[in-house]
Amino acid sequence: MEKVYIKTNCMENSARIEKEVRAELADEGFEILDGYDKKECGLIVCIGGDGTFLNLIHELDFPDAPIIGINTGHLGFFQEIDPSQTRDFLENYRKGNYQEQVISAVDIFITSNGRRYRETGLNEVVVKGTVGCNIHLNMSIGGSFIEKFSGDGILVATPAGSTAYNYSLGGSIVDPKLRLLQVTPLAPLNTVAYRSFTSSLMLPAGSALGLVPEDSPAPDIHIEFDGFSADYHNVTEMKVKLSRKSVSLLRLETYDFWSKVKSKFL
Repeated sequence: MEKVYIKTNCMENSARIEKEVRAELADEGFEILDGYDKKECGLIVCIGGDGTFLNLIHELDFPDAPIIGINTGHLGFFQEIDPSQTRDFLENYRKGNYQEQVISAVDIFITSNGRRYRETGLNEVVVKGTVGCNIHLNMSIGGSFIEKFSGDGILVATPAGSTAYNYSLGGSIVDPKLRLLQVTPLAPLNTVAYRSFTSSLMLPAGSALGLVPEDSPAPDIHIEFDGFSADYHNVTEMKVKLSRKSVSLLRLETYDFWSKVKSKFL
């Protein structure tokens, strides 16, 4: 008997859908776990929107079990099916009629007060200075110095995150089949005093982005990742690269990334 863990947000509609899903899972012979168990769980059902999905993967530290998302939110880019499709999906899941999409995350390593820390985002990581102040960063790619960036900050997105904050900044939409990182500036400065890149840069999977504060150590650096945030002090350097962490999403056999982009954005 396959064991399933269910994650639901606090919305009334989601709670109603959860009751229906539990009944359907029981009818199909699944066992529902009270809590996530890495060794026993074979499938995770996430009921909510993209925010619920991101909260889930961080709460469970990028679980190994595949995830199927039931969308009760707004955009639902990660969430694959509507509530009305649950029973059909379970029947197809039993038969193996689905796609598995593996999405890689992005790591940022921060050297603060002589110690190294790591934050991980599935969509993106963002580097900013103190509130209301520009940040000045010496930027390198693969160890080669590129420029001194000045502006509100820098966002580094995965292909999966290219349709999130990155897209709002004017970054490119990237097919998740590609393994790369997209570096997008936040309000870059371009004056006689400052010259910063103004469009996104694409880095291949093996490249790392190095960021060193101009005034090192920087007293305050603000890091954001998937809607979470952390502040670090006396930062001497940061390095961003593709993570070994990933998540596996289950998709319908008819899933097509560009069709989903069209339905959500165009």
